Amino acid sequence: MPDRELEGRVALVTGGSRGIGAAVCAELGAAGAEVVVNYAAAAGRAEQVCAQIRGAGGTAHAISGDVSTPDGAAGLVAQVESEVGPVAVLVCNAGITRDNLIMKLSDDDWRSVIDTNLGGAFYTCRAAARPMLKRRAGAIVMISSVVGVHGNAGQTNYAASKAGMIGLTKSLAKELGSRGIRVNAIAPGYISTALTDALPQEARDAILAQTPLARLGDPGDVARAVRFLVSDAAAFVTGDVLAVDGGLGI
Repeated sequence: MPDRELEGRVALVTGGSRGIGAAVCAELGAAGAEVVVNYAAAAGRAEQVCAQIRGAGGTAHAISGDVSTPDGAAGLVAQVESEVGPVAVLVCNAGITRDNLIMKLSDDDWRSVIDTNLGGAFYTCRAAARPMLKRRAGAIVMISSVVGVHGNAGQTNYAASKAGMIGLTKSLAKELGSRGIRVNAIAPGYISTALTDALPQEARDAILAQTPLARLGDPGDVARAVRFLVSDAAAFVTGDVLAVDGGLGI
């Protein structure tokens, strides 16, 4: 792909202040996009991501917004459209975990994960789709998970939210495709982030034993896949779920 293939396009990344989201922001900035680093509370981390992008010659803005609520997501998209420019790329990455076995999983832990992960994607897509439809152009990527494809004990809420994002992806691809809007999902495997860094060594060894490439993924692995899916190189790709999991899902 060209070095600056996203030049002139505004890219909004929800949950962009750390981990996979931060890597996606940096990668899209390197591709020439004007990046909006969305965050809910971590203003300092979001500004650090912006500083990294600017230091590499890119343009970035840190904008707060709680996408787990309809008003928060709508307000975020409206602010970006008004202050930065038309959203050409949307990456739905905001997500949380509240793991527990189902008999111990509280109602609050169920609702908070569903509202943030799945609700946030739905609310943000709904808000962004309206102006995209008028412009007859746009690229949306959902950051789902291998857990949303295969499930995982102790993560019923997380797995349900990520599986829901896959259904949302496929339905929106059918709804929006005729207007030039592409919608795809990425299903990362185990990626080296603060969450996986906290895993006990036994758990890490078990994951690696099931991964043909025999390593954890890097946030950059996911970010490069996002860059491809939102670029013109993927102009005929929509409704797809791209596994970035080192073969874990085989």
